[in-house]
Amino acid sequence: MAAEHRPADSAARPAAAAAAAPAPAPVPAAIRTAATNTNHEERRHKHSRSSYSELSPLSLMSRNNSLTFRPAKRAMPSPDKTIAIINASGRQAASVIRVATAVGYHVRAQLRNLEGVVATEVATNPNVTVLRGELYTKERPSEITQVDVTRNGPISGIGVNHGLIAELFRGAQLAFINTTFYGDEQQIGQAIADAAKKAGIQHYIYSSMPDHHAYNEAWPSLPLWASKHKVESYVKDIGLPATFVYTGIYNNNFTSLQYPLFCTEMQRDGSWIWQAPFHPDAKLPWLDAEHDVGPAILQIFKDGVKKWGGGKRIALAYEMLTPREACRVFSRGVGRPVRYVRGPIEIKVKIPEGYRIQLEALEELYALGKDDPAKQPPYFGDIALEESCPKVALELWEGPRGLEEYAREVFPLEEQANGLTWMLEEDDGGGGGGNTNGNEGNGHDANSHLNGGSLSPARENPDSEDEDDEDGLTMRGLKRDEEEWLA
Repeated sequence: MAAEHRPADSAARPAAAAAAAPAPAPVPAAIRTAATNTNHEERRHKHSRSSYSELSPLSLMSRNNSLTFRPAKRAMPSPDKTIAIINASGRQAASVIRVATAVGYHVRAQLRNLEGVVATEVATNPNVTVLRGELYTKERPSEITQVDVTRNGPISGIGVNHGLIAELFRGAQLAFINTTFYGDEQQIGQAIADAAKKAGIQHYIYSSMPDHHAYNEAWPSLPLWASKHKVESYVKDIGLPATFVYTGIYNNNFTSLQYPLFCTEMQRDGSWIWQAPFHPDAKLPWLDAEHDVGPAILQIFKDGVKKWGGGKRIALAYEMLTPREACRVFSRGVGRPVRYVRGPIEIKVKIPEGYRIQLEALEELYALGKDDPAKQPPYFGDIALEESCPKVALELWEGPRGLEEYAREVFPLEEQANGLTWMLEEDDGGGGGGNTNGNEGNGHDANSHLNGGSLSPARENPDSEDEDDEDGLTMRGLKRDEEEWLA
């Protein structure tokens, strides 16, 4: 975000200038005493206040004394723009909403439902207008085939809710759009872009990901990312004033539950093993989505299309760590050993077929760099985009939360919210206690998906009769029933 305002340097003025300045008017003794006391308080609280009060006796002194007079803060007007956001309970979108509304933006937010702590947070925010409903409809066009369903995602081949999408942009000037695989992602993404164009959106930020096959014909496409790439191309084609952000791997992907790809499996001695197909010595981009997406997106909006428009792509990643380095950093934060093992993605829970295809393609992609880390395809497809990390991201937001800090301060809380108890018990050499496999003891049905560089479990109502539940991704922990996380 923009650099913090700091007072001017208080270096001494030239002697001639000091001599020419008029002497300050005499200050009454009562004010001198009050000023002395105030100065003492200012020194004692110098880290908690950035300016003197309007009522401070210091404000009565001569304005020529630059060492003692600082004007009161001016009231800053609230932004008069509205941001349209979809999938508002997802980690990226919720982060944007928290930051944008805190400084006065209004948000029109689409939510699939109002269940869960994040949806409740969004829905009760006074600066948010909630539009509840799915971006897809139940009608299935007759020409849709099973090939289309498999190619486009786990709940594909269904219609687009054009009415809700049009309503989303009513009165909005800005948009942050992170599509997911609920519905035909490509068709929904294109419909959203069309509606934004019709509504005259001034700056459209789309959370995209690469189609690796478009960069190198020898590289396979990752289906859930390729859909985003197609939407990105469409947004460019219709001429929206757009910026595209590519998010790195989420810090919060790691979990002791049996989610494919980012499961950190707890061992009997209390340590963890992370097994994945990435080369152990190839750099990967990392991001704390909840903490850092919002400030970065807000700065992009503030800079505007003059700086970031024209289809520019931004890699949002604040650390480049190899899997081995990530495990070492994570271990320092959590205070337990974490070891990386390069191996196949183990699927131990029920997952949607579309996600299974995504994982299979991921293994195929990263098998290309099996023996040489230099041959591993870039995570973002484009090597130049990858090499921009973390420089460009840090130009947008200088206060990111790294993986070590996440592991130390947030990971235990998320694990506890997921129904695990290892952080609450003494380390007795028996694995730290609690449920170590994610399916026994607490009735978990723990599934997950990789979308926009993330492992993002969606928590559905366990009593729901929604016919799409079998295709969705569910997790039923002790404290997070009915909570939804969409990328």
